[in-house]
Amino acid sequence: MNLSTLQIPVEKTAHSRLADVDFSNLPFGKVHTDHMFVCTFKDGSWQDPKVMPYQALSLDPSAKVFHYGQAIFEGMKAYKDTEGGVWLFRPEENQKRLNISAKRLAIPEVPKGIFMEGLKTLIQVDQEWIPRSEGSSLYVRPFIFASGQGFHASPADEYMFIIACSPSGAYFSGKLGVRIEEKYSRAANGGVGYAKAGGNYAGQFYPTQLAVADGYQQVIWTDDNAHEFIEEAGAMNIFVRIGDTLLTSPTSDRILDGVTRKSILRLAEAGNIPTEVRKISVKELIEAEQNGSLKEMFGSGTAAVISPISSFGYQGRRYELPELENSYAAKFKKQITDIQYNRAEDPFGWRYPVK
Repeated sequence: MNLSTLQIPVEKTAHSRLADVDFSNLPFGKVHTDHMFVCTFKDGSWQDPKVMPYQALSLDPSAKVFHYGQAIFEGMKAYKDTEGGVWLFRPEENQKRLNISAKRLAIPEVPKGIFMEGLKTLIQVDQEWIPRSEGSSLYVRPFIFASGQGFHASPADEYMFIIACSPSGAYFSGKLGVRIEEKYSRAANGGVGYAKAGGNYAGQFYPTQLAVADGYQQVIWTDDNAHEFIEEAGAMNIFVRIGDTLLTSPTSDRILDGVTRKSILRLAEAGNIPTEVRKISVKELIEAEQNGSLKEMFGSGTAAVISPISSFGYQGRRYELPELENSYAAKFKKQITDIQYNRAEDPFGWRYPVK
């Protein structure tokens, strides 16, 4: 697919809903822009890419997504700077990861040209929907699901690739209290934990509800074998600061290779912050809290960017983290958002213009 010659047809909506939106009060992901990008896979190839008015879908009850869970997605954001320029943040990383997920779930991979040109065309058409207030952005959700019909337990023969957008405010407000999970697992070795598969998130909801009922906002997932090592925080990668050293778990079959995670590691390297990518045991975490060397914990991800953790629970006890004036979490969040909103130089080439 030639990226420079692919032209995406655009059918514009007859009635924009933009004037009806209260941009000062945006819930996360519940307001949708006027258009969406759609491409279908059938007869062995992706075809008919187009931007069209946002609308409901009609699917046969036997569509395989309902029965065998072939569904994957990505999360991205588009930003507008003070001059009206529109930017994405490392979109090619999302394109690559979507296809990693697709391969694991036996879904046909999407050509880079279709992904990138469809993405840019949609954002150009709906760029007036990008909010400008601090902390707000246009959340972008590319996703693929099995639309092919039949009850036979096998990969579908037809799929839909859609990109939809939602102007949104901040994902989380304030700091998080998290509970270390001792029973349930998010993913297992050899499974699909490293893919952004819809079922991964469905399986998280119940244990998270239990943590919320216990007074926490999220779960810290642990390894599936002995629940000895911390791995992720809710739907985010997790970072721990012990002394001046920044720790994070290595990616694996169970842990998502987060774009924000990779960006933080690169920023830490550039800032000469000592970093270790290794397993982090619950025992080590508690010992660090008790001897005063545990300085901070935070989650990272596209939606929240960085979410500081104020406390964690384990075996019925709650451990409080100290308040820091110059936290790594605040430092990295400012560095990343300054690049995203075109407020600072981008020495890494992460900022992607939408023209």
